[in-house]
Amino acid sequence: MKAPRVAMVLAAGLGTRMRPLTETVPKPLVALSGKTLIDHVLDRLAAAGVGKAVVNVHYLADRIEAHLAGREEPEITISDERDEILDTGGGVVRALGLLGGESFFVHNSDSVWVEGANPALEAMIAGWDAEAMDALLLLAPVDRAVGYSGAGDFAMGAQGRPIRRGSDKTAPFVFAGVSIAHPRLLHGMPEGPFSLNRPWDRAIEAGRLFGICHEGTWMHVGTPDALAEAETILQAGDG
Repeated sequence: MKAPRVAMVLAAGLGTRMRPLTETVPKPLVALSGKTLIDHVLDRLAAAGVGKAVVNVHYLADRIEAHLAGREEPEITISDERDEILDTGGGVVRALGLLGGESFFVHNSDSVWVEGANPALEAMIAGWDAEAMDALLLLAPVDRAVGYSGAGDFAMGAQGRPIRRGSDKTAPFVFAGVSIAHPRLLHGMPEGPFSLNRPWDRAIEAGRLFGICHEGTWMHVGTPDALAEAETILQAGDG
């Protein structure tokens, strides 16, 4: 099965929960362990064989563009959302023409982790089946999630199909901010703002949404406190 060689990196958010750090610096450029969040993401994608990354921009877009101008691996293409922030799904729809017609990664710019026994992106590539799947989500066990205080998003069903938490009080897995998608996932979706949860739900109904468990320590770097905790973990080499 052909491995994804293109990625959509979601970097257009306002970063309100990361204030005051994001009052003058866009969240993707916040530093973690001597490297910006977005460079953590792009370096990991490049190591997994991704040769091109489409990065969407909105808040303090000029800062992000200037920072990425010097990158060679992966090759960077900007998807401009200065006119309107489009949420995750709308951002991908706008960028589809830049992503090509093959499967691609979708990666949040604030999702970092310590690897387990099997590197996460490589495990996703190995598990990806473009004929059977519309999307494959990286799921982190809630009890190994740093910077996350929610009730969980999914349980894992038969053959690796995620099940929404629904009315249950808790679920054992949280979406770890990374997925592989086939362009058909977005077929029929509108232009304008909407969440990727919308086409995911459609894929769940069709039996075409799958998940893979992250084996290491996942870090959602969404607040200054979570940033400090992630810094401690990375410096200690924990996970």
